Amino acid sequence: MPEASATGSGRAAIIEELAGRAQVAGRRTVVLVDGRSGSGKTTLGTALAEALDAQYVGLDDVYPGWNGLETAAGCVAPGILRADRPGYRRWDWERGAPSSWRSLDSARAIVVEGAGSLTPAAAPLATLRVWLDLDEPTRRERALARDGDSYAPWWEIWAAQEEAHLAANDPRALADVVVDVSTGLVVRR
Repeated sequence: MPEASATGSGRAAIIEELAGRAQVAGRRTVVLVDGRSGSGKTTLGTALAEALDAQYVGLDDVYPGWNGLETAAGCVAPGILRADRPGYRRWDWERGAPSSWRSLDSARAIVVEGAGSLTPAAAPLATLRVWLDLDEPTRRERALARDGDSYAPWWEIWAAQEEAHLAANDPRALADVVVDVSTGLVVRR
């Protein structure tokens, strides 16, 4: 994989290389993108889904509220990535309640992104596992700029759940690729 800047042609090269690595002969393409809040998971996940013409699942659609990281992580392998009738129950953030069911096509490529997507249960089902690294001050600044005051009171609660996910699942160690988002460099292949 090229070590390239995360801007311009460097970002395109990283997307192209990751998309190529995700496609394994004889297997359904399944990409898991994990990292802490504000690290760029959604940006990378949507770009990979587009490059692969894949179904896209953002765990923001799955978390059952601000205390739901572990619950959503537990839905990836047995629900979102299951071999027959995959799918998940959406979460309605406005109402604070479960919403509609989203069925997925078990034959089509899929990209799942979100904190909690990369666990020991989900990792073997993926053809590519990606972890994004970025320092806490930059992540916080990016997340609060993106979500504003609605996220600010939840930052610490969410960060504690991320810490629990890191301790329980060690997603960085499960990753095939670790990207240092601040430099755009691939730090492990």
